[in-house]
Amino acid sequence: MPTIDPLDARILLALDDHSDASILELARVLGISRNTVHARLQRLTRDGVFLGFSQRISPASLGYPIVGFVSLSISQALGEGMAVALARVPEVIEVHATTGDADYLIKVVARDTGHLHRITNRILAIEGVVRSNTVISLSQVMGNRTRPLLEHRASDQRA
Repeated sequence: MPTIDPLDARILLALDDHSDASILELARVLGISRNTVHARLQRLTRDGVFLGFSQRISPASLGYPIVGFVSLSISQALGEGMAVALARVPEVIEVHATTGDADYLIKVVARDTGHLHRITNRILAIEGVVRSNTVISLSQVMGNRTRPLLEHRASDQRA
């Protein structure tokens, strides 16, 4: 993954503040040339820095207000196809390979607790799953955020 330099971070912060701004407007706000903004945004897009727009949509707005986290222990011999099998479950919205007692930490969304139970049973039925533990989020105290990292990077004089 390419790194974002301080100017890239300033452009991304301006875009965060003015998501509907044109390249010309961003250039004016930042005090840099339109060509610089355009070239950097093209590079950031090409390099895969931007996540898909769908990642900005709340699952609750799609009818999935319940968020659960499933810790999953798997048979190491059968683990290669696990990510593919988990991707077949539409309510699985994030998967992390982890250290510790569990091999995967999975974020799932559900319509209600009964639906969450059916989802976890579907996950348990995947070949190679040994054990799971599910917890339900009561509320999101802090969402996924990168703005403080961008602000820190934008002010970084070492880069």
